[in-house]
Parts: sequence; structure tokens; C-alpha cells
Amino acid sequence: MACGILILLFLSPLWAAEPVRLLVAFHSETGQTAALAGAVREGAARVEGVSVTLRRVEEVRDEEIRAAHGILLGTPVHWQTQSAAVKNFLDRMGRVLGPQYGEGKTGGVFVTSGSPSNGADLARLDVIAALLSMRFVVIGGLTGDGFGSLGAQAFGSVTPAAQEQARQFGERFARITTRMQKGAP
Repeated sequence: MACGILILLFLSPLWAAEPVRLLVAFHSETGQTAALAGAVREGAARVEGVSVTLRRVEEVRDEEIRAAHGILLGTPVHWQTQSAAVKNFLDRMGRVLGPQYGEGKTGGVFVTSGSPSNGADLARLDVIAALLSMRFVVIGGLTGDGFGSLGAQAFGSVTPAAQEQARQFGERFARITTRMQKGAP
């Protein structure tokens, strides 16, 4: 009996462990970025102990920004950069998070674009620069060949291959964020 009580006392903190909270926030006009955001969320949700909130940037509440351990931003490419709605959301994040900004939080970005030459990399770099300025630890994705990338992407329509890349990106993001939050290397 005493042994059973000791085991329960030892394991109880594990049961009560708070989940790692991720926010997937996106702007979508045609439904393409929303579809990619859904795939990112699916991948992140594969990781045990992770709670994922999926919201359009205009629907995100301030407390969700503050509570998130990691924030993934999705944007369509507008004139080789992020959409105005995502830029406004980044500005809002800075105000909501205050002087500590994203210290100890992770960030990442995914994009949709009409074609590969429409500035997808430039748009991601703009968001990454903002996240780094707010002291987030930025997590990128992987290509199908295993090379590093700036994050998930889709050109034209969101193909099954782009959805799988987005799921892998979401899962990688959740795994690394979880390790950071638990203090594991």
C-alpha cells in the first residue's frame, strides 16, 4: 500500500503538467492560407502534451498571445511581403507582450503564394525578422529532401504534398517548443 502511494505521489506532477500551448494565427483571403494553417495545426497536435489553438489573426484574443509558448504565423504573399493583416498582428503582438516580448517563446512562419517567384522567401524573412526583433526563438521547417527551410509554403493551390510539408513543420515546431519549455536539450 505504501509503495502504491509513493508511486502516485511521484507520478502526480506528470498528470498535472500544464500543456505546451501553441497558437497558429493566420490571414487568408482565398482559403489557401487557411488550408495550410489547418495542416500545420494537425501536425502540431500530433505531439503529446501540446494544446493547439487555430485562429484568424483578427480573432486572436490578447490573452491567447500572452499564454502561447509558441506562435506560428501564416500569411499570403502580398507584393513580396506579408499581408497587411499579418503586419498589424505582429505590431499588436509587440504591444500585448510588452517589454519582455517573446523572450522564451518560439515563433515560425508559413506562406501561400501564387507562384514560386512571387516572393515567398521575402515574405517569410520579413516575419522572421519581426519575430527575432521581439526575441522569439525562430524555428524553420524542412524540405522534402531533409534540408532546412524558412517554413512551410504552398504555391498556387495547397497540394497534398504542401499539406504534408505543413504537417511536418507543425510537428517539428511543437516538438522543439516542448523540449524548450521542459528545459530539455
